[in-house]
Amino acid sequence: MRFLPHTDSDRRAMLKRIGVADMSDLFTDIPEAFHIETGSLGLPSAGSEAAILRQFSKAAEKNSHAGNHRCFLGAGTYHHFVPAVVDYVISRGEFLTAYTPYQPEISQGTLQALFEFQTMVARLTGMEIANASMYEAATAVAEAALMARRITRRNRVVLSRGVNPRYRAVTENYLSRLDGEVVEVDVQGFATDIEALAAAVDDSTACVIVQYPDFYGAVNDLSPLRQACDATGALLVVAFSDATAFALIHPPGLFGADIAVGSGQSLGIPMGFGGPHLGLFACKKKFLRQMPGRVCGLTEDTKGRRGFVLTLSTREQHIRRERATSNICTNQGLMCTAAATYMTLLGDAGLTKVAAHSAAALARLTESLPAQVQAANGPRFNETVLSFENERLRNLFLKRAEGHDIFAGIPLEKLEPNAATNHLLVATTEMIEADDIAEYLQLLEASL
Repeated sequence: MRFLPHTDSDRRAMLKRIGVADMSDLFTDIPEAFHIETGSLGLPSAGSEAAILRQFSKAAEKNSHAGNHRCFLGAGTYHHFVPAVVDYVISRGEFLTAYTPYQPEISQGTLQALFEFQTMVARLTGMEIANASMYEAATAVAEAALMARRITRRNRVVLSRGVNPRYRAVTENYLSRLDGEVVEVDVQGFATDIEALAAAVDDSTACVIVQYPDFYGAVNDLSPLRQACDATGALLVVAFSDATAFALIHPPGLFGADIAVGSGQSLGIPMGFGGPHLGLFACKKKFLRQMPGRVCGLTEDTKGRRGFVLTLSTREQHIRRERATSNICTNQGLMCTAAATYMTLLGDAGLTKVAAHSAAALARLTESLPAQVQAANGPRFNETVLSFENERLRNLFLKRAEGHDIFAGIPLEKLEPNAATNHLLVATTEMIEADDIAEYLQLLEASL
């Protein structure tokens, strides 16, 4: 039964007090074009709970998603296999209902899961230390730029256009109200231009931000950027979208990255129609006190018993605003547990197998393309750009693929507005089998 505490006389008294005659007067600031007339939505009359659930379940069956399609979508969110154990663990009440461990002594399970997560992220990225996560990749990249400005006391940021457009947009928005400049460096042939990036770094640069593998899937040698940073005192920030890549290719730490940031979605977290996802943040130990978010640590009590603690909490929520490293007020704690469970289940060998399958699937796809479709040149991990002769052929292929329950890729102009309209961003994971690639190529041939 609904509880409606306000009587008609209560409402009349409130309207009179604020000086309006009718409830509709409260919405006069909203343009008429957006007003909805009573009954205009065509909604059915009230039904029973069972009837409503049946109606919504039937409607939900019309959704197209990675679970009922073959998925070649990427651009920062990937369709990886999630073992059933992951959902089981994070569904347990001890984790599902846990919140920020303000009282560490009674939050040992949560803190241990976060500690293990940090350890695995640091090891995967080849970095010395990792925090207990960020919201997602875009804000992690932005926070890395702010962190670099604090450390270097400089305000110029060099940003590659090979970084995911969403990450760039959030970073530029974060920096837009601060002094300084953001210098974007263009890509060449759908790959990060490492030489141009290195040339853009000067003595006033706080950091250079590069994605690896980049937004287009290209895998580059970052050594020239490390050298440019060493020569000028700038920091090297390495972003990433699919963390499984580092089970197969050199991790950011091997190139001497000062900060490594990116998405943990590929580590046991479903695409989920865009979230919730997970932001990873790792850095060199000497920069620990400038790291945003929180860090969990391991200690011993006076009796020598192991205990987990919040070693560092430099969030605005914990300390004075002027001393805080960020205004991040929470983290994706449950998603950290999911990622830690996933990495524990797979181990080194399992992650390597996932990454190798993902890369091999892309190689099989691109080596058999028809002549009218070209894949971007250079080494790629599990993502690349396919270029068609014209937009009409690309769209015809997309329409045919949709009819065969295939998410064939993302039109590049949807993510990069200035891109030509004949490009398709395509990604593969371990979920793509040989039969999926064969049908993809058959549809390409039929469309061309």
